[in-house]
Amino acid sequence: MPILLFRRWRALLSAGLLAALPLEALAQTAPSTSPSTTPSAAGDVAPERATGRGSRSVDTATRHMVAAANPLAAEAGREILRAGGSTVDAAIAVQLVLNLVEPQSSGVGGGAFLVHYDAATKAVTSLDGRETAPAAATPERFLRADGKPMPFYDAVVGGRSVGVPGTVMLLEHAHRTHGKLPWPRLFERAIALAENGFTVSPRLNGQLAMEKHLPANPAARAYFYQPDGTPWPVGHVLKNPEFAATLRAIAEKGSAAFYEGPIAADLVKAVTGHPTNPGDMTEADLKAYRVKEREPVCGSYRVYTLCGMGPPSSGGVAVLQMLAVLEGRDMAATRGDPALAAHWLSEAGRLAFADRGLYLADPDFVSVPVKGLLDRGYLASRAALVGERSMGKAQAGEPPFREGRAWGFAEAEEHGTSHISVVDGAGNAVAMTTTIEDGFGSRLMVRGFLLNNELTDFAFTPTEDGKPVANRVEPGKRPRSSMAPTLVFRDGVLVASVGSPGGSNIINYVGKTLVALLDWNLDPQAAVDAPNFGSRNGPTELEQGTEAEGWIAALEARGHTVKAMELTSGTQAIVVTGPGLSGGADTRREGVAVGD
Repeated sequence: MPILLFRRWRALLSAGLLAALPLEALAQTAPSTSPSTTPSAAGDVAPERATGRGSRSVDTATRHMVAAANPLAAEAGREILRAGGSTVDAAIAVQLVLNLVEPQSSGVGGGAFLVHYDAATKAVTSLDGRETAPAAATPERFLRADGKPMPFYDAVVGGRSVGVPGTVMLLEHAHRTHGKLPWPRLFERAIALAENGFTVSPRLNGQLAMEKHLPANPAARAYFYQPDGTPWPVGHVLKNPEFAATLRAIAEKGSAAFYEGPIAADLVKAVTGHPTNPGDMTEADLKAYRVKEREPVCGSYRVYTLCGMGPPSSGGVAVLQMLAVLEGRDMAATRGDPALAAHWLSEAGRLAFADRGLYLADPDFVSVPVKGLLDRGYLASRAALVGERSMGKAQAGEPPFREGRAWGFAEAEEHGTSHISVVDGAGNAVAMTTTIEDGFGSRLMVRGFLLNNELTDFAFTPTEDGKPVANRVEPGKRPRSSMAPTLVFRDGVLVASVGSPGGSNIINYVGKTLVALLDWNLDPQAAVDAPNFGSRNGPTELEQGTEAEGWIAALEARGHTVKAMELTSGTQAIVVTGPGLSGGADTRREGVAVGD
């Protein structure tokens, strides 16, 4: 995606001028083909394909700030803050607009994790709105008749991959606890955009141009594509009256309008009625869904305290493990030696991902030894394994406080997502990461929104070497995630709200950003835009097309196997400063940080 086109679109959108431009003029500047970057292998494809990386200055504010993946969504959140809404109120408004303007990443058909800080009570709470497997699900859900795992997209496209969505109930639960404005007020901007239309952005156009499976769904094809099968051009005004009706129902009747009645019936019909890959979700599954209040996972890094999401997400534990390994290194000095920083972070990532693959899963089904995985003595022993040369592939450790049961190791693919950060003038904060999993989810569209394919975050193989896999499919279970919404504190005072999309690479994106903020003292925009790198206990991955490719020789000299690939983060970060707030939104996507 040409960077100049994206900058032009965002500048015009921010100025409120885009709708006044002739659509045919915008269409002439829209990309006619997908980006030329071709990954070397299928496994190199990022959750959402790259559409460019730019540069921009850090955003500042004195009262409050919202950072989100699209200007229209961020502005919706700022409008709520201006009206006296809470950080949760603002995050809800952002999420509802993201469903329209960034439908490939998140929405009411998916799930989310939310970490909240109440400055008055100094309390950090976390909510689990992760999707659940239907009651009829079995551990063999993604095995073929010959006992081998299904190819990924054979599993994704259709009803088999759809988990019971949790986002709507999470938003309602958070509002009930921390909301200030009336619930229907938070829906107004999204409803107006759905009814009156919004302009197709360069990124949405580019994602649609690269998408292969979505046009097979009649509802999605009619909404996202022109009659000739090409996506609507940049600047086209896209209206979604069906979604407006869905939002009106939820605004009027609460989450019950989503989990029971006509919307729920249509959702189940779409899942079970897929012609080649039907699922087994029932209306009873939807009615039984509940949001979980989880204990946040917190730990220290130098003078800071960090709190994030615990299981069923692996993100909070893995990020804290990585930082504990790095704490004994002079990471501040690596600002001038990024190849060395990549070495240390990649080695820390290997250790964290090894533990993640063995121990992390839904804590309602598996005894996850969080206390042991974050034990300072255990982490010191793990840090001692890191040397000047790469260890190659790390083995999972044996943390204290774990149960005697032996688990089999298995991985699962994870894909797309979005992140929202909000901080208000009183120091209250939200970090919320939200997803429908793969880009455009299961490719099923119902009532104006897309359904997730979250169940493919489970391990496809339920046993390994005769041992049950912790993250196998089970009825009512929540698949493991890597989402890592993170709040940072110093001496009990909020310092930052950080998070990113990016599948399993979320852990590395957030880890890199935290080092850039806390050790390198970069502003949040520079921190999120810095080249991505890390290891998921495989090769050391460097972001292709960036200065990170210049580190290859130095890393190979340390024994790393290096792979340059798309690493399409979408990190948002807001930092509390002396004068107020500064924010950064990843230029790999269309995000902005806005405030007053």
